[in-house]
Amino acid sequence: MGLQSKHKVDASFSMSSMTDIIFLLLIFFMLTSSFITPSGLPVNLPSSETSDIVMQEVTVTVTKDLRFSVNDKVVTREEIKGELTSLLQDKKGQVVLHIDKSVPVEYLVEIGGIAASLEANVSIATVPFK
Repeated sequence: MGLQSKHKVDASFSMSSMTDIIFLLLIFFMLTSSFITPSGLPVNLPSSETSDIVMQEVTVTVTKDLRFSVNDKVVTREEIKGELTSLLQDKKGQVVLHIDKSVPVEYLVEIGGIAASLEANVSIATVPFK
C-alpha cells in the first residue's frame, strides 16, 4: 500500500517577508524621528510636569554663556527682533524658546515679548520630570 502524500511539506522559512517588515519599520522610525529637531546650541532645559511636543516653526536658543541663535543661525541680542520679523512675516507662527535654566529670566521675557508683539504663539521647551 502506498500511503505516502503526494505533497511534500517544505520546512524552509523565507526571510524575505520579515526583511520587508523590518525595512518598513525602519523607514517609519526614521521619518517620525526627524519631526523632533534639537536646537543647534547645547542648553540645559528646565523640567516641568508636562512636556508637550509642538511643531517648531521658529526656535530661539539662549545658552548659559548668553549666545543667541534663531533657527540654528547664531545672532547677537540686537539681531533677534529682525530675524524673528523676517521669519514670521504676515503669518502667525509658533516660536519655541530653548533657554538654559541658568539664564536670567529677563532674557526669556525680552524674547517672549518680541515674539508676542509679532503675534506669534510662544512656547518654552522643557524636559519632563524623571
